[in-house]
Amino acid sequence: MRLRSDSFQDQHVIASDFAFCKPAAVGHVSLSDNRNPHLAWDEVPQGTRSLVLVCHDPDVPSSAEDVNREGRTVPASLPRVDFFHWVLVDLPPTLREIAAGSMSSGVSPRGKPPLPGPAPRHGINDYTAWFRGDQDMQGNYFGYDGPCPPWNDALPHRYVFTLYALDIARCPVDGEFTGQQVREAMAGHILAHASITGTYTLNPSLASLA
Repeated sequence: MRLRSDSFQDQHVIASDFAFCKPAAVGHVSLSDNRNPHLAWDEVPQGTRSLVLVCHDPDVPSSAEDVNREGRTVPASLPRVDFFHWVLVDLPPTLREIAAGSMSSGVSPRGKPPLPGPAPRHGINDYTAWFRGDQDMQGNYFGYDGPCPPWNDALPHRYVFTLYALDIARCPVDGEFTGQQVREAMAGHILAHASITGTYTLNPSLASLA
């Protein structure tokens, strides 16, 4: 199975159009266009009954102590954890493409609803937990919300888009399901998978390295 994008090249920078935040002329960051990138795939294996798409950032700081604090830097040596940006299940096995901006366009404060209808289905991304307790932003964030790494992080972040071919027609998750729950539910049902990775940073000193 192969996965590609017209929005960015594998191991190259993701444009700010597809990010939650972008560098700001005043202050450190501002909200961005937050469009989902284009994705296309082929060579789906025989016997595939549904597809699952997951985007995660494996480079999120394990401690928020230094995150976005003036005069501080999040050290590259800090242990990192996963942050899910997009969880989409029950895609039909005949589908071969998702258009740019077709499933997300703009930031929706206080969350956004799941897709209508029985399939495909969006899970909640990890902005749901990140904004918990924030009066202006808290809510359930279903679907895609793009990169917004700490502006003082010494490490450029990677955004890994992975498509899974499953031997079941419905991923066994319900309600406000998360990326980790989908990973666990897919175990034993994956026929093949393919990934593409983009990079992004809001640290001006790292912009040329992203």
